[in-house]
Amino acid sequence: MNRRKFLKNISLASVSALAFNSIPLNTFASRFVKLALTGNSDRVLIFIQLHGGNDGLNTVIPLNQYSEYYNVRPNIALPYTGSRQILTLDSTLPDIQLAGIHPDMVGFKEMYDAKKAAVVQNVGYENTSMSHFRGRDIYFMGGGYNDYFDSGWLGRFLEDEYPGYPDSYPNTDNPDPLAIEFGNNATLALHREEGIPSGIAISNPEGFFDLVNSVGGNYPDTFPDSYYGNELEYLTSFERKTNQYAERLQQVYTNGTNSPSIVYPTKYPLNAPPQYSYNGLSEQLRIVARLLSGGIKTRIFLVRLTGFDTHASQVETYDTSMGRHAALLYHLSSATKAFFDDLKLQNLDEKVVGMTYSEFGRRVYSNAGYGSDHGKAQPVLLFGPGLKGGVYGENPDLNNLDGGNLRYTVDYRRVYASVLMDWFGASETAMNASMFGEHINNRLDLFSNPLSSKSINSNGSYELNVFPNPAVSEINVQFTTNAGSTYFVAVYNMQGALVSTLGSGKSHSENCLITFNISGLSQGSYICSVVSDSIKRNAFFQKL
Repeated sequence: MNRRKFLKNISLASVSALAFNSIPLNTFASRFVKLALTGNSDRVLIFIQLHGGNDGLNTVIPLNQYSEYYNVRPNIALPYTGSRQILTLDSTLPDIQLAGIHPDMVGFKEMYDAKKAAVVQNVGYENTSMSHFRGRDIYFMGGGYNDYFDSGWLGRFLEDEYPGYPDSYPNTDNPDPLAIEFGNNATLALHREEGIPSGIAISNPEGFFDLVNSVGGNYPDTFPDSYYGNELEYLTSFERKTNQYAERLQQVYTNGTNSPSIVYPTKYPLNAPPQYSYNGLSEQLRIVARLLSGGIKTRIFLVRLTGFDTHASQVETYDTSMGRHAALLYHLSSATKAFFDDLKLQNLDEKVVGMTYSEFGRRVYSNAGYGSDHGKAQPVLLFGPGLKGGVYGENPDLNNLDGGNLRYTVDYRRVYASVLMDWFGASETAMNASMFGEHINNRLDLFSNPLSSKSINSNGSYELNVFPNPAVSEINVQFTTNAGSTYFVAVYNMQGALVSTLGSGKSHSENCLITFNISGLSQGSYICSVVSDSIKRNAFFQKL
């Protein structure tokens, strides 16, 4: 199902002749179009890898258990008072959620206060692997501790969204890579069930410039019938596909820009080992921002910040608020803040969400080397104005550990399922293809304008639910709005053209359930859009 053109072709002319509760719709047209366009599915995910295993307990600190926190890691615990004290994330939270963040995460704090950042606590999975390689594979493949998939959750999602890859791509509608990863190769996350990954890899920011300046090359036409030949054919296909995109990337990058008033931070301003002082994330995000500015249609970017394997010298011995881990969190927070500020000045920030991932957390107890060893559960940080913001889940319980490690309470696949279904609008078919089907009904309520057919509000009721789905002759549109609100319900095709005005009126209660006849629609996929004074929601459905 291709949703990438959702509402792109809406114009004032296409709705001006309609009526909104007996009032000509052109009275509301500009507002309606603005609301509808914010729900388009040209949405982008920035998947931020914290390579090495981030110490989540020194990233998001349980303030309601500060004494216990200090007692289990006295030589690396962050100070509760003083000029470099823990930043209280949100003083309005209940005690069980009252958390602080590292004092060098000022950028994250500013985004959180603006409801542009969120924290999901205690993320993990059953029998969490504390191996770097196995841990990364599990988070990339989207499986459990005893699963061994040859494909990744992002690769399977993209394969469902863009059938026929790679042979049919690039094309007019999809001229850009489906995904771009900064790294030495395409990780398991982007691998499809068969064949080359659903994206290209760029070794580093310098590698990006090498790529766009070195297009071309001669490739062999035949390959030996052997394991070596198969591997050579795979690598050649991958390189050929990468070079196909190089000229386009050069064009997009040239057409794009970075906001001149935004400075991407390059160095940690306090004390840390020199090799960790340089901000390796800033240049990656700066390139992504410029590509987005240039009109790239890539859906997923994987970026990487390394150095989180902090077995020793995690902090400065004379000041636990500085050092290696402090520098890394500063890099993450400051680079991400600059990135979204850059996008905001170019009116691009509404379409982008960022999410962190690390192969595991760190052990609760510190070691004698002023560090922390491999652990289990960890917080996930999310960034972007499309979020509702806030803290999801409760603080870790430091009196109820899993063999010296934090216990997970949120399966990581619930977070990923929420991103796919509510941010990207993945269908149930796509969710099953991604192997997250069992998490459809327990995903998290992360996004302010979800694209799923069931968008759940904070009290558990549905803000928009379209059923049955698929439908034959009738659909039920269930939504939650303010009593007395004026609403408008319409159907658009997958090219964004208005095909049916289902109805409009005033709601008599907060919970509305209206049945519409759709027998006049042709067989296919559609978007049902509900706009009122208090909500703007879109849901995909199929007509049989």
